[in-house]
Amino acid sequence: MKKNKKITEKMTFAEVISSNPDAAEILFKKGMLCGCCPMAMMETIEQGAKIHKVNLKNLLKELNKKI
Repeated sequence: MKKNKKITEKMTFAEVISSNPDAAEILFKKGMLCGCCPMAMMETIEQGAKIHKVNLKNLLKELNKKI
């Protein structure tokens, strides 16, 4: 079984969702509909967390637990 690479705060939403489709569910539950947004190609997880007032450390922990 191939392990996906660790999700970091510097990855864009597009990178995260394309390599880890299950991550979209976590992001959506947190109100981060960034996968559907045109900015997903450029906006990083860190930027999105700040904009959406989501704790970055906890978000990364949850996303990486899923992969």
